[in-house]
Amino acid sequence: MKRQIPVIVTMDTKGPEALFLKEFIERRGFDAPIIDVGTRQSRFDPDYPYDEVADRAGVTLDELAAMRRDNMMRTMGEGASQILLEYWAKGELGGVISIGGNQGTSIASFAMESLPIGIPKLIISTVASGNIRPYVGYKDIMMVFSVFDFVGGINSIGQTILSNGAGAVIGMAEHGIPFTPSEKKTVAVTAFGNTDPAVSRARYLLEKQGYEVIAFHASGAGGSAMEYLIEQGYIQGVLDLTTHELLGEVCGDDIYSPLRPRLTEAVKKKIPLVVCPGAIEYFCFGGPETIPGKYKGRKTHYHNPYNTNVRATPDELRRTAEVLAERINPGSGKTVVCIPMAGFSANGAADGVLYEPETDRVFIEVIDQKLSEEIPLVKVNANINDPVFADTAVDFLLRLMEEDKDE
Repeated sequence: MKRQIPVIVTMDTKGPEALFLKEFIERRGFDAPIIDVGTRQSRFDPDYPYDEVADRAGVTLDELAAMRRDNMMRTMGEGASQILLEYWAKGELGGVISIGGNQGTSIASFAMESLPIGIPKLIISTVASGNIRPYVGYKDIMMVFSVFDFVGGINSIGQTILSNGAGAVIGMAEHGIPFTPSEKKTVAVTAFGNTDPAVSRARYLLEKQGYEVIAFHASGAGGSAMEYLIEQGYIQGVLDLTTHELLGEVCGDDIYSPLRPRLTEAVKKKIPLVVCPGAIEYFCFGGPETIPGKYKGRKTHYHNPYNTNVRATPDELRRTAEVLAERINPGSGKTVVCIPMAGFSANGAADGVLYEPETDRVFIEVIDQKLSEEIPLVKVNANINDPVFADTAVDFLLRLMEEDKDE
């Protein structure tokens, strides 16, 4: 049986390009069914017409036409996702490709985000050189800037861009290693450059004990991807060393705010969890010119031309600590909190530009007050990057993992 590489496209505006992709992919041994996610009748004959896609989402064309435009996009994305998931459930899905402008890209991303991590997903888009975070989210969706606009069919540039994109998906489908859970127990660790020494040591210690360790960059998408993989059952223990994303989730503005709630899935799954306030004491923005006015005048670290770190206030850390405690308190028996008393990051150490121990103390005092008495609170007289802190956090996680194994 041939594997499928569906083409998601609005056929009323991009029919010739879709047919080019279909022919290119099928000449190389795959089936390439066209899924029409447009909202108008096309003169072409896709494998899945737009009325069938709408039907897969549970609506009629009349109901679709009555929707607000953004809801129409989500609905067609949902319909396309049902088709993709059907191929995936049968073991037939080799990958998926889409072409589009703003509308088509949105619909394709809605559809692709329903697929598991590891299935090749690629969008060729006119908007791929802008802010692609809303389209990629925390899934492994690849985007390629189209260079040309999808108007008037195939041209000399278009055939190259489209064939390159299709070739990439074909190559991934043929040569990529499918994702399968490790035979070892897997531990997730959250990371940042400002907590890298702690992460590196923790990884070394855990791998020495026979665990697979997967690090997730606390960039909003990274922590969200970790939460998703915990939810899916791929993670058996968590060292949430860098909880930076929670500050942005609670207070807003941070460019690394998560795409789904943090510090939730490990508690729900009742798996071993050690929580640390890594890099939770500052906001991340882009270049200095992007810092909102209300954050001006605070202690600032100019990390690189495109990343600037600004100190959080006592009130911001108080609110964040309250949410942290509230979320992990149900995890009694499987959760430990470790606090580095000499700073939550490299820049928050005594010689760092964001050193402000009196503000850190507010966070610690709230945790003292709000954390469940059933959750051990371990205070280490060290900076988060001092070896003793990683050693302590890992030791507690290993104990929890051993206890979990015995249940």
